Amino acid sequence: MQFATLIGGQKVSSRAFVGVQNPWRPRLPPGSTLTSAQLAEQLVGMVGEASAEQVEAALATGHAAEALGAQLTAYNRRQILENLHVLLTARAEAFAGVICAEAGKPIDLARTEVQRALATVRASIEAIGQDVSVIDAGIVPNALGRVAHLQRFARGLVSAITPFNFPLNLVMHKLAPAIAAGCPIVIKPSPQAPISAFLLADLALEAGLPGPMISVVLPDLRDLQPLISDSRVKVLSFTGSAEVGWRLKAQAPRQHVILELGGVAAAIVCPDAALADVIPAIATGAFAYAGQSCISVQRVFVDLDRLDDFLGQLGDHVASRVAVGDPAQPGVICGPMISEAAAARVDGWLDAYAAAGEPILLRGAREGTCLAPAIVQFAGTSRQPLIAEEVFGPVVAICGYERLDDALRCANDSRFGLQAGIFTNDSHTLWRAFRELQVGALIHNDVPTFRVDHLPYGGVKDSGIGREGPRFAIEEFTEPRMLVLKQDGTT
Repeated sequence: MQFATLIGGQKVSSRAFVGVQNPWRPRLPPGSTLTSAQLAEQLVGMVGEASAEQVEAALATGHAAEALGAQLTAYNRRQILENLHVLLTARAEAFAGVICAEAGKPIDLARTEVQRALATVRASIEAIGQDVSVIDAGIVPNALGRVAHLQRFARGLVSAITPFNFPLNLVMHKLAPAIAAGCPIVIKPSPQAPISAFLLADLALEAGLPGPMISVVLPDLRDLQPLISDSRVKVLSFTGSAEVGWRLKAQAPRQHVILELGGVAAAIVCPDAALADVIPAIATGAFAYAGQSCISVQRVFVDLDRLDDFLGQLGDHVASRVAVGDPAQPGVICGPMISEAAAARVDGWLDAYAAAGEPILLRGAREGTCLAPAIVQFAGTSRQPLIAEEVFGPVVAICGYERLDDALRCANDSRFGLQAGIFTNDSHTLWRAFRELQVGALIHNDVPTFRVDHLPYGGVKDSGIGREGPRFAIEEFTEPRMLVLKQDGTT
């Protein structure tokens, strides 16, 4: 498959095409490498590389389309999204196959991603028309007989930069709210998994989105800057690493910026939690999709009295129940990482952890892009990258705690604050954790990996600013405008 650069709904020729490789590699005998024929089989598709001139054309077209977006009625926007929902439903299995192939996501999880993308569309539809409110201004003497009509209007052109790990749903979290708000959008997907974005744009056009309102470009990094700082960009919406996100924000002083960044998500297991329920949730939250999620379980705090029991049960569960391997096979939970470089990085962090004398309780060998699940132990205040930085790989770190104070303090001992989970049935403990944990969301009796797409999603500290979730993203993509009405008979 070959995908051309999309400028204002029109496919244009590209100066070059970039190959998108399936991250999964078949097991090879020691010392051997893939043949050229095998490499060709790994090729998922070719995507056009956008030139600087094409980036400029995308911005110019999108900026001009702001007037077109303003003319779309709520009915028009709702109908486009309804059509998109129907079209994506009909192609759900095909999209799941593309996600599995380009991102290496296990097929069961890829199917779930498509269903989540459909839920994102549905939530965007339901949010349309909820942007008007009336305020009685007459609570002070000089405003008697006046009411304020408050309505939100599209900010304008959205520049959306998305990562590889949810190549459909994270694009949808920007596209569907942009359509709902009446904003033109330029999408820059990850070069590691861009195909879903191009296919989704085709569906949006088929659904009736006016062509000038959407572009999909994949420029070289040298040509990316205008998508960040050009004055025609009114909203910069970025999902990715903290280091890149905050650097982009510094380069976008006039834009409204939304950053959905990384985390080192913590789960606190309290003494009253049943380990039979906790263990499977922790294992799935840590190792599904090889831990390549910003809310993957990275740190777990367990009461000291049950620490040894917890570690034993978790190790047994991972060894017997966490299937590792070919993502196209049903039942596989932990597939490949997105690239060999990514797998080697995490493997190197494990080496450094061992070299520092820190305990590694479970570790398998790396084979190319595939890294087996690992379980390590830490003391709560470790500055090792494996604990303090976002691993984005199949590693979970366990820490014992004596008092709840210790668990809360250590969970907060991070520059990140995206989501956390707490397992307890004690309401006092739950509400105390809610007050004290410095995160965007606390998940009760589940792992921090839990997300429902219509709820607000975002973090604090280095984990970002702003919120996604369609209704909340629409608020980010729009700005309030007020009309103060003077009622008849007033002076």
